[in-house]
Amino acid sequence: MIDVTWILTMGLCSLVITGIGIYAWLRKKPMWFWSGSKVQDDEINDIQAYNRANGIMWIVYSLPYWVSTFLGIADMELAADVVFVWAFISIPFLILVYRWIYNKYAV
Repeated sequence: MIDVTWILTMGLCSLVITGIGIYAWLRKKPMWFWSGSKVQDDEINDIQAYNRANGIMWIVYSLPYWVSTFLGIADMELAADVVFVWAFISIPFLILVYRWIYNKYAV
């Protein structure tokens, strides 16, 4: 049986994360990573490339959530496992990737 709650919840979460990636990619000012932090224009040598890298990071990060959303149609347990494992593994990786992006484009 299809769990509509799972599909709606995961679909919305996936959409938000993908939206952050698109927003970062299109943003004219440097995108931040942490809530409440700011990256100033003079900190980044190529704002467009920096934001594009940020956008790609967030879009790639959202892909397993999208997979899990649709996987929930066929196998809820596997879908939940994908989300749990991805969230557990990816958060530290996301921080490392962002640091790499920031250092690459920092003045």
